[in-house]
Amino acid sequence: MQKLNPDAYYKSIFTINIENLKESDIKGIIVDIDNTIVPWNDKKISDEVFNWFKNLIKEGFRLCLISNGMTKRVEYFSNQLDIPAIGTAVKPRKKAFRKALKILGLKKEKVAVIGDQIFTDVLGGNRMGFMTILVDPLNKDEFITTKIMRFIEKIVFNRGMYHD
Repeated sequence: MQKLNPDAYYKSIFTINIENLKESDIKGIIVDIDNTIVPWNDKKISDEVFNWFKNLIKEGFRLCLISNGMTKRVEYFSNQLDIPAIGTAVKPRKKAFRKALKILGLKKEKVAVIGDQIFTDVLGGNRMGFMTILVDPLNKDEFITTKIMRFIEKIVFNRGMYHD
């Protein structure tokens, strides 16, 4: 059960305390795509998201996108944001996380994972020894299997008990 608990929980990527990451000596961030930075099945990256990534780069963080989504979709966001990415990741399996770690060129203790799902992002990140940050999903419209997993997530982690 411990592997299902995030190190931190925020309502959105925009409320994540970047200074806390720096104080924790985090140098690299692996970011989920669907329902973390863009609504599921959407292709529009908001200006706010662009600026958030631009700020992380300005602050000196190394970045990598990782998604269970199809490679073509993931490459689209990778090109739009000019950030390396891994698609069809099969999270929480370790293979894609190891690849992201290699891309970042950092030790695992210096990496954080940000995502909206406990059983993919948090579990995968915790299995690798990364700091894990859970955010609320951007949209309730999701793939059917994700909706089922959300139901199970509620049993494991009560988002309502936490706040930023």
